[in-house]
Amino acid sequence: MKRKNVTKTALVAAGTVLVASAAVAVALPAGAAAAGCSVNYSVASQWQGGFGANVAITNLGDPVTGWTLTWSYGAGQTVAEAWNATVTQSGAAVTARNVSYNGAIATNGTTSFGFNGSWSGSNPAPTSFALNGVACTGGTTPTTPPTTPPTTGPTTPPPTGPADITVNSATRYQTVDGFGAAQSIWGSAWSTAETQTLVGLGANQLGLSIVRTGISPVSGEWPTHVNALRTAKSYAPGVKILASPWTAPAAWKTNNSRINGGKLRTDYYDDYANHLNSYVQYMRNQGVTVDVTSVQNEPDWHPDYDSMDWSGTELRNFVRDHGSRVQNTKLMVAEAVNLNYTYTDPTLNDTTARNNIGYIGGHLYGTEAAGRLRSYPLADQHNKPVWMTEWNLHEADGNGSNIWGNPGNQTVWNETLDDIMRTVHRSMEANWTAYVWWYGKRYYSFIGDGESAFGTTAGAPLKRGYAFSQYSKYVRPGYQRVALTKSSKANPLEVTAYTGGGKTTLVILNRSTSAVNNAVIQVPQNISRAEHYLTSINANAASQPVSVNGGQVSVNVGARSISTVVLTP
Repeated sequence: MKRKNVTKTALVAAGTVLVASAAVAVALPAGAAAAGCSVNYSVASQWQGGFGANVAITNLGDPVTGWTLTWSYGAGQTVAEAWNATVTQSGAAVTARNVSYNGAIATNGTTSFGFNGSWSGSNPAPTSFALNGVACTGGTTPTTPPTTPPTTGPTTPPPTGPADITVNSATRYQTVDGFGAAQSIWGSAWSTAETQTLVGLGANQLGLSIVRTGISPVSGEWPTHVNALRTAKSYAPGVKILASPWTAPAAWKTNNSRINGGKLRTDYYDDYANHLNSYVQYMRNQGVTVDVTSVQNEPDWHPDYDSMDWSGTELRNFVRDHGSRVQNTKLMVAEAVNLNYTYTDPTLNDTTARNNIGYIGGHLYGTEAAGRLRSYPLADQHNKPVWMTEWNLHEADGNGSNIWGNPGNQTVWNETLDDIMRTVHRSMEANWTAYVWWYGKRYYSFIGDGESAFGTTAGAPLKRGYAFSQYSKYVRPGYQRVALTKSSKANPLEVTAYTGGGKTTLVILNRSTSAVNNAVIQVPQNISRAEHYLTSINANAASQPVSVNGGQVSVNVGARSISTVVLTP
């Protein structure tokens, strides 16, 4: 990893962000004035087994600084991840406490927080609340919340007339290998539950299809990640494992150190090849197939942590003369910081070296500025798929770390949509076959790590994870990108289309501030089933209305959103 401009700290939680729907309100205004408070509890969305709730507290008495709100559930509901408050549960009793950025409530002031939870059978609203131990009394009129996923936006009329997006499945581009993220390279591994959340295809799971892991120079550290990798492979068949070394053992290097770069001594090339092979075979014996093994993470970067320097010529020599020693996997060269071709061209231009590798890898740090966020002609010429194997961006930190615990934070969403999702889109247009983010579990990433300073919940999906899942969950390994055309109405939209699994799938970015409603999509065959899922600052992969008429479907693409349309003939 390139750490310059990167701060590594805590992680977030944020469950399913609530979407607009008919909410269930439990308002307690009548007798609340005497007790000094009123509470509005609303179930804003509910799905099979789960729900999202908003709670607003209005203080009618003296100002309240450190507040605690309590209530009880009467039907066995349980609270999961929360935002803008710390919410815990013991039996039926639930306690919500303010966090530092959601502190005092002035007289006649209101503060609010939200959470996701689970339910079975029924989901009645609570009938009483207490603020700092004093009951907020008043009549309640709870009603049964909806039991199906809500939809947002206006209903879509049946599509008619010229299409706004026309899919041409006869013109085909790259075959997708997947979308993924890295485990912790140094330290603990993902838990079983966290791994399932990251790779699973169920509700509130993110569908990653590539897991990147590190090859420690110390073989005694290899067992650390076995369980997570095995879980990823067994829980979601088709997941690929990419293993990347940061350094060879110190004694094999010119600087006799794991850190600060240093080159691999040429008299240890064969030992290094055996080292990589030993890792692959060790994992294989543990039930984990390592699909892709990189020769080196960032050969052009020598920081004060595990690292090792190579030139493009040295990489060519190693894979040409020793690459065949690494069995039961495919080699990758060379994960340069900004996909610098000087580290990969020599291998691609040498027949023997080229035949010993399966993939070209590179990172996204400075790649766009260097003009290399585009197709790589030499790799394409020799049928070597290009993987983007690392990027880490969280400059939104500068606006305050607590923003990562708030799924409605505009700065976080802008960075996610305009930087992260935009570069995923552009990498697909560049014919790259994989996009792998940095750590999957981090406060600015896909699931939270529970570091208290950032108000996060370990293992809870984050806004950035839901946005990334618009690709990872629905564009599966083996799908092939296909051509499309757009009308002037659809010009604000950035769209890629794919065929695979008997379906046509489109991922649509709308980074403009205006919705594109009733956008008509035309595909070559009649559609029997259409699904539309959207993530925005207000929604997390939420189901949307879609209308079907033969080979046309009509969808509403919300402003500042990313969405996926899945069409089944």
